[in-house]
Parts: sequence; structure tokens; C-alpha cells
Amino acid sequence: MAEKRDYYEVLGVDRNATPEEIKKAYRNLARKLHPDVNKAPDAEERFKEVKEAYDVLSDEQKRAHYDRYGHTDPNQGFGGGGFGGFGADFGGFGDIFDMFFGGGSRRDPNAPQRGNDLQYTMTIEFKEAVFGVEKDITIPRTEVCDTCHGSGARPGTRPETCSACRGTGQQEIVSNTPFGRIVNRRLCSQCGGTGKIIRDKCGACRGTGKVKRQRTIHVRIPAGVDEGAQIRLAGEGEAGTRGGPNGDLYIVIRVKPHEFFEREGDDIYCEVPLTFAQAALGDEIEVPTLTEKVKLRIPAGTQTGTYFRLKGKGVPRLRGMGQGDQHVKVVVVTPTNLTEEQKELLRRFAGLSQENAYAHNAHSETLFERMRRAFRGE
Repeated sequence: MAEKRDYYEVLGVDRNATPEEIKKAYRNLARKLHPDVNKAPDAEERFKEVKEAYDVLSDEQKRAHYDRYGHTDPNQGFGGGGFGGFGADFGGFGDIFDMFFGGGSRRDPNAPQRGNDLQYTMTIEFKEAVFGVEKDITIPRTEVCDTCHGSGARPGTRPETCSACRGTGQQEIVSNTPFGRIVNRRLCSQCGGTGKIIRDKCGACRGTGKVKRQRTIHVRIPAGVDEGAQIRLAGEGEAGTRGGPNGDLYIVIRVKPHEFFEREGDDIYCEVPLTFAQAALGDEIEVPTLTEKVKLRIPAGTQTGTYFRLKGKGVPRLRGMGQGDQHVKVVVVTPTNLTEEQKELLRRFAGLSQENAYAHNAHSETLFERMRRAFRGE
């Protein structure tokens, strides 16, 4: 098994990175490695690796544990908060006590048992994540058999109590040793630990009490969800055993990238081209938003790379009121394939610009002047 890479290395951030830096690094990598965009053979695995690293480093407690103990189970040992996972991860202790002292607690083999959780990955469009969407999904899952109602026995019959273990689901083997009497408990070989014997099995489920079915579930995706979000549908997992509750279904969201918009949190970013004339003289342009086109006034002398904010034109906040903003970056596009007349006009403009460069403000220092000084090594 390959050794896990350092989570900070996976995200490409420093160990002292802020939560905002971690979140930004994750979003950039998630966009590049998204299986719908990146068709490389290892894109899926790398995407999972990035998601795993983000899940840990974005959680304050998980990150603190990782910084101290590295890739270890937070429930193992005593470092993750005292005796956190003792009962589950050190379950073998119960068998040891039973072996030497004949004591310890016994699990009731006939007690209800909760069903397993399921996970479903749903890929949605960019705008569906922003505004929300409702979809029907079909998942395979185990359900209680309708014929025997989960008993596993043919209708009209019922399971019998196992005579070998008397319904306990365990068999005891007693040995006399120089250290005393040792009692070893193990699962009953006759009933497999269920405490019941089914003589006449149900034909629909073959005695398991469960059947595999394709189940269609209606899912509501709330507005504002983002890449990696999880939606829990209680009770939509696999069927429980002996009357136990169903598990849960977790919907993991993946969002397709948009060709024009990019998202960071609740804010939307986009780039809009400007001609040289628009940037120099100013203009009023139309900018697309998630819902409509809006007017944006470009002041005269706007430089390429300038950002303008459209307040309230971003993503609806998932857990709050209002919306984020849209940030518009203007980029001045250099014209190509000029006609001779256009070239001549630009030459005249360039000449006039050089003549008036210092006349406009004797103390000003233009970008071009600073660039010339840099070339001269000043």
C-alpha cells in the first residue's frame, strides 16, 4: 500500500497557511482535477487525495490532530483525546477478559442493528449549484423483504431458536489449565451468531430477510452548494437488521466548471474584454451575470486588470441571508490585423503621446518611465 503524502504538500500550501489559503488552494486544484474536465488516468485518484487533504485541514480539530500525530486514526492510542475510541478500536480486550476471567458483556444476537450508510456522487451544472435544483436519482440498496418481512423464513413459518447456543449466538469452550479455568467464547457455528435457525427459508430473499432493489429517490439540492458539499438523507441507506433503523444516504456534490464564470465562496469572478478606445475614453458596457445582463460604466483611463464589483450578483448564501458579489476584471485587448489607415492613426497617436508625456505633469512618473528605468537597472 502506497504511503500517504503530506496533506499540506497535496494542497501545495505552507503548514502555517490560513483557512482562506487552504480553501483557495483546494478550489483551484478541484477545478483542474475534476473528472469532467481532466481526462488523465490518475485524475480521479488525485481528486480524491485533494478532497481528503482538504477535509482534514479545513477542520480545526482534525488539523490540530494531524499536525501533532500525522496520518493516524484520531481514535487510536491516547493522543486523540484520552480514551476516545477505546470501546470500538480495542474491542479485542473484551475477548481477552472473557478468556481469562469468564466475564465481560455479551452482545444480544437478536438486538436490532442499524443498516449501513450509502454514498452517492452527484455531478451538477454550475448554475444548478448556485440556484439549487431537484433531481431524481436511482440507487441500488438492500431493503427488508416484503414476503417474509425480514424474518428470512417462508410465510407461515418462523425461525427456531438455535439448540446449540440456546439463542445466545455464542458457544463456550471451557478449558482447565494450570492457571485455572478458562472460558473461551466464539460465534456459534450452527447459527452463525444469530441465535436462530431457519429451517424453511423464504424463496424471495433466500433466508437473508433482505432483497436488493433499485430505489428512485427525489433529492432537493439547496441553492448555494459548492464542490465537495455533502447532503444527508436520513433513513435512505440500507435496511437495518431485526427491526433496526435504516442507514443514511450521503449525496456528495461535484460541480461542473463554467466556461465564463468562476466561483470563490459566495462570490463570482469573470473577465470582460475592452478595446483600447473603451479603456482610454471610457464607456458603458453590458456584463452578463448569473441571472441577467447589467450595465457597467468604465471610467476613462481604466487600466487592464482593474476589478469592478457588482454588489449582490453572486451566489445565494447557503446558511444566511443575501448573496455574494460578482467581481468583473477588465482586460484590454490588443488589436490585430490592423489596416494601414489604422496603423497610421496609431503612429500619430504614439507620436503625440511622447510629445505630451512630460508636459501633462512634470512630476508624474508613468508606467512606461518606470519600466525604462528598470531596464536600465536603476
